[in-house]
Amino acid sequence: MTDIRQLPPAFLEEMRELLKDEYEAYMESFGEPWKPGLRINTWKAEPAGFREKLPWQLSPVPWTENGFYYEAGEGQEKPSRHPFYYAGLYYLQEPSAMAPAAMLPIEPGDKVLDLCAAPGGKSTELAARLQGRGMLVSNDISYSRARALLKNLELTGVPNICVLSESPEKLAGVWPEFFDKILVDAPCSGEGMFRRDEAMVKDWQQHGPDYYAPIQREIAGRAVEMLKPGGLLLYSTCTFSKKEDEETIRYLLDTNPNLELVPLLAERVPGAAEGIGLSPCLRLFPHRLKGEGHFLALLRKKGSLPAVSEKDAEGLADTKIDGEKQEKASLGKQPELLDFLENCRIEWDYSRIVILQENVYYLPQGLAKNLPLRFLRTGLLLGELKKGRFEPSQAFAMALKEGLYPNTLNLSLEDERVIRYLKGETIALNQKEGPIKGWCLVAMDGFSLGWAKGSGMNLKNKYYPGWRWQ
Repeated sequence: MTDIRQLPPAFLEEMRELLKDEYEAYMESFGEPWKPGLRINTWKAEPAGFREKLPWQLSPVPWTENGFYYEAGEGQEKPSRHPFYYAGLYYLQEPSAMAPAAMLPIEPGDKVLDLCAAPGGKSTELAARLQGRGMLVSNDISYSRARALLKNLELTGVPNICVLSESPEKLAGVWPEFFDKILVDAPCSGEGMFRRDEAMVKDWQQHGPDYYAPIQREIAGRAVEMLKPGGLLLYSTCTFSKKEDEETIRYLLDTNPNLELVPLLAERVPGAAEGIGLSPCLRLFPHRLKGEGHFLALLRKKGSLPAVSEKDAEGLADTKIDGEKQEKASLGKQPELLDFLENCRIEWDYSRIVILQENVYYLPQGLAKNLPLRFLRTGLLLGELKKGRFEPSQAFAMALKEGLYPNTLNLSLEDERVIRYLKGETIALNQKEGPIKGWCLVAMDGFSLGWAKGSGMNLKNKYYPGWRWQ
């Protein structure tokens, strides 16, 4: 916990003015431990049933149906070390940080943009709520942070993603009024994280609200340009500064007469406070609820969106995909790839399969080809072609649900071979399981872990080295 003696006097004065009678309660919260949380991945598991399989003491996070506070008992494995984590079944996230994605109404089929997405906590939730339909574009201007974002999305197993590292200005030039829903979790001075992270205090002293406010206005303004008429934009920060919060929202409303505030109901977040002078907004404080600090505002661009039935629909969630199918002739020179795809219990839209150099991608429906943007990923990476041979990717494995790939070794959680597989070791088969030839999907209790290649009674491990159990 942060020593309150390290807090900058200017910040303390700001909070005294902001909180008034609640100031002392806020200061006392620095002596209380913060509550860690996890959020179940609803793309893969139903929270009601899956939570019973988790070994830790859980209690619900009130503002999201799939979020939980957890307490690991003495001698228990940490959630980051459990095989369920490696199967992408939950994401570790500070509870107040679960609020922005929970407050943005997502419908399957939406085109969604997470503009400042790294490391992926909010993107993984948005993607899960799309349920394999529509498209999620996750962007971070930092290329190194975007790489971490990509891994987290791949671990979640969502197929309909695009990951980029571009400026908001560049994106707005390519996608004007393109997205149904946009999340702007803006870079900020981080005052809401002071309680748990002393490093944020030092950062604030170098770059405070005056530094971030113009950046936030530029980012959010570009997001408005990319929002469809009738679309919704959720603006959030993890700071308390009015300059970065309410004043930024007022700026957006003043400069965009086609925007209006949509009320966020405080009862959805028990303990939340209304925005200062902007009651439709919400503020989360650590002395009012079990979480750190956040500001949220929901904006709507005037106009109307098309009906859900008119939106693009796609995914590996369904074994059938609507739409005209392209002839498979384009893949005729890659027979091993074609055989692999036909072996899956998925009806592919071959018009969305793109081979770029040696990599094979399955594009989200509605994504134009050859866009002038710096992509880290366009859709689902199916695998790689190596001298005519096709090697499926880890991302493809994570996107496959139970039953979609016939040659599967399904291990139980208690099987010691689960950890051995996650460590990258060769897996021996018993008489009932083998022999296995060729590519094999390794799963645990029906949840995919990765690929292996059978040569009889042994499976050569193909689990990515960078993902392995440490």
